[in-house]
Amino acid sequence: MSLLCETPHPSRRAVLMTGGALFAWAYLPRFARATDNRDPRLIVIVLRGALDGLSAVGPVGDPDYAGLHGDIALSLSGPHAALPLDGFFAVNPAMPAFARLFKANQAAVVHAAATGYRERSHFDGQDVLESGFAGPGHVATGWLNRALESLPAGDRVATLGGLAVGPSTPLVIRGAAPVLGWAPQSLPAPSGDLPARVLDLYQHRDPVLAVALQKGLDADRMALDYQMGAKAMKPRSGLDSAAGMRQAAQGAARLIAADDGPRVAALAFDGWDTHVNEGGATGRLATLLGGLDGAFEEFEKGLGERWKDTAIIAITEFGRTARINGTVGTDHGTGTVVLLAGGAIKGGRVIADWPGLKPAQLYQQRDLAPTSDVRAVLKGLLAEQFGLSAAVLGDKVFPDSGAVKPMMNLVV
Repeated sequence: MSLLCETPHPSRRAVLMTGGALFAWAYLPRFARATDNRDPRLIVIVLRGALDGLSAVGPVGDPDYAGLHGDIALSLSGPHAALPLDGFFAVNPAMPAFARLFKANQAAVVHAAATGYRERSHFDGQDVLESGFAGPGHVATGWLNRALESLPAGDRVATLGGLAVGPSTPLVIRGAAPVLGWAPQSLPAPSGDLPARVLDLYQHRDPVLAVALQKGLDADRMALDYQMGAKAMKPRSGLDSAAGMRQAAQGAARLIAADDGPRVAALAFDGWDTHVNEGGATGRLATLLGGLDGAFEEFEKGLGERWKDTAIIAITEFGRTARINGTVGTDHGTGTVVLLAGGAIKGGRVIADWPGLKPAQLYQQRDLAPTSDVRAVLKGLLAEQFGLSAAVLGDKVFPDSGAVKPMMNLVV
């Protein structure tokens, strides 16, 4: 069966708690607004470890779903009932904010999606997902950075650069375009002396910006000294925890909402490799999904007026097996979900050419078969948010992918 469904300024103390990038951006020059009053932003969240799409957004209307996915299948009944999206799909009950946004036409799902990668190595799968190349082995630059590079000279989005959130820069946003690193103060310091590398990049591209950034970093060090002296450091909370995801989104939203802040950002949330005791509506996966849901909510609150022009996309390297394993978890699979949220998203839809879950319909008789290409979704967002052409997307941003057409009408 094939089913097509379309269903105020912070206080000084609050600013100090956000970390250094806010100071850095405060010293950058101002840019005029777009004449059409549209000021688009794109936030990419990479879920590392492979997300079980069948337990994130369950096809509760498929008669083969419950028996196949076993104890971790979602259900519309019981004490932890899934939240219905339409007559066929329901979202995990740990994601009430996403369900609310979906009902408000500000969130959407692309189901049965995958990159062109068909093996099951996390390392290679993440390489393909973040590099944007058709196969593994291309680890120098990411598709999001190349998208920034592909914008016209002087374009505000390109000039303002990107934002990398976390203890290290996600591959998806590495490259020649300027990227500013920011990590919540409860996370480890960025590895590889990221501020120094970013400063060096600016010194080569724009000495004036380099001076401004240096002032911001100096102010950041003063703020950190203040925090340490006041014993204000929060407990450590990594980006594999619900609290860490919320905190990262909260801080990033402050930067992205600023008039002179970055318009493009990348975050990477770890811990989605659920081989053992995955849980469905409750348990480990639900806790992680609750953290992701909290991140969506923090972006909605923190972006304020900018929310209407914002598109957020959550992607993962591949899905997980349709059948649960002997330890009530799932192993490495293929098809999964892409989650979209934001005021710019044409939401209220689950976009799926549903492949079915009968044994003969599964990919290699074990996985949800992919019927949508993640690159098509990414291309569609980049085209509609920033005006990149299909030719540029197919040649430079996602090399040798001309056959993968952008999925359009994702943005209002």
